[in-house]
Amino acid sequence: MKQVKALVFDTFGTVVDWRSGVARAVRPFLVAHGRADLDPFAVADAWRRRYQPAMEECRTGRRPFTQLDTLHRENLEHTLRDHGIDPAGVAEADLADLNLAWHRLDPWPDVLLGLFRLKKKYFLAPASNGNILLLAQMAKRAGIPWDAILGAEAVQAFKPRPEHYLRTAEVLRMAPAEVCLVAAHNRDLRAARAVGLSTAFVARPTEHGPGQTIDLAADDNWDCVATDFVDMATKLGC
Repeated sequence: MKQVKALVFDTFGTVVDWRSGVARAVRPFLVAHGRADLDPFAVADAWRRRYQPAMEECRTGRRPFTQLDTLHRENLEHTLRDHGIDPAGVAEADLADLNLAWHRLDPWPDVLLGLFRLKKKYFLAPASNGNILLLAQMAKRAGIPWDAILGAEAVQAFKPRPEHYLRTAEVLRMAPAEVCLVAAHNRDLRAARAVGLSTAFVARPTEHGPGQTIDLAADDNWDCVATDFVDMATKLGC
């Protein structure tokens, strides 16, 4: 890690707890639309399951690159139909507000302290599939101290496409090895390492709820492995 100048972070799951935040927004929506019987966490999980397939349409070229806010909105409407709610019967303002749940996610408890320590030594930015407005509003609300807002919209590619990682390094005018991807997802780290980035794993064993079975630990000898952002700051001398 001695060559690393910038830390770029997977965001959904690594920096913020998407599941709790989305369920928090879904709960009153379900009550307001007569479906208080539904589990808001189950609806949040169903909405999230459409995330990767929607981006895959863009990764493969079957669809042009599309902002994640747009994909989330399309996925929301499909998810509501699957749960017996016709989006055509929901006010546009209510749908738009619920879609913004992804802009209002809370960081994990260790994140802010860890990032402020890491910021003393490293350039910090998100390397997320989120779009610029989403990531900026999330950071503004939560006080996340990014030095810049990067991510899929800035580089016009969704992870784990290699160009996402390489263009991020190009934007920063750094060699790939000088940029370290920090993620709670081994798949993301494998893709980053394959094109020369440095890698850091931080465990988030409850990202997908209490029954999570994936990414409970580092699957490889990543350049840094930490229990949380504070632990990573300590290991990196911050």
